[in-house]
Amino acid sequence: MVGVGLNATDTLIYLPEFPAPGSKIGFRAASVLPGGQVATALFACQSWGMRTRYVGKIGDDHAGKIHLEQFAANGVEPQVTMVPGCASAQSFILVDPQGERTVLWRRDERLDLHAGDLNREWIVNARVLHVDGSDTAAAITAASWARAAGIPTVADLDEVYPGVDALLDLIDYLIVSREFPSRLLSQKDLRKSLPLLQRRFGSTVTAATLGSGGVLAWDGKQFHSVCAYRVPVVDTTGAGDIFHAGFIYGLLRGWPLRRQLEFACAAAALNCMASGARGGVRSIMEIERLMLDGPRYPAAFDISQA
Repeated sequence: MVGVGLNATDTLIYLPEFPAPGSKIGFRAASVLPGGQVATALFACQSWGMRTRYVGKIGDDHAGKIHLEQFAANGVEPQVTMVPGCASAQSFILVDPQGERTVLWRRDERLDLHAGDLNREWIVNARVLHVDGSDTAAAITAASWARAAGIPTVADLDEVYPGVDALLDLIDYLIVSREFPSRLLSQKDLRKSLPLLQRRFGSTVTAATLGSGGVLAWDGKQFHSVCAYRVPVVDTTGAGDIFHAGFIYGLLRGWPLRRQLEFACAAAALNCMASGARGGVRSIMEIERLMLDGPRYPAAFDISQA
């Protein structure tokens, strides 16, 4: 698996309650941990026995060294450009007592990955490409190379980046945030917008992750609705990133779509039981155990009427 996209250093701040504007409030705890959509998905897949490669940029600060150290410790191959005199991407994440997070982020424009920064060989010898679209031109180049080589592409999108339509034309498995389809298509009902996305861009699968509502996916013929697992939540940071990792793991194992979605939901739920984007990455055995008998939240959508 090769990933082209975001890394970040997350400062997690745990609050007794979310602050009102103009207020002062003490926090319960704070920690600094590595994160980022694509980098976190790669970390999880590597921990499950896959070989992974990360393509991106970091600053030459302490945060950049944290990323390189964790890549090395976990076995992720870094194809990383270190930018002199530049701070790495940074997020401050406010976590409330229910584990829900609010993200404040900053990324120096010198960390932008450009098409010219890529090497075709980093992409075409993989079995799957994962992108988040943040550096859209670079993601388009990588996805074009993957498409020409017959390599499936997976995208994790929550923002309508400029030029994203050209990227979506190259994505086989489009798994987005709940809000993304309405932002792009002005259609709030996912039972309508997911098929619209699939027809417009030709994806094999279009899906939206729904937090405690699980996931809703459209495969071109029918919907698949998978409920989220009910677990004691500490921190929802990284849940979507781990969901994508679980989906990719199942894809490369050749599983049916529903099993891919079940595994991804279970992996994401377990990650919410610990702090940070990668703090709750569990073993395959633990994920499958939750799949067998884990309690569920109700489905977010009734697909019988779709």
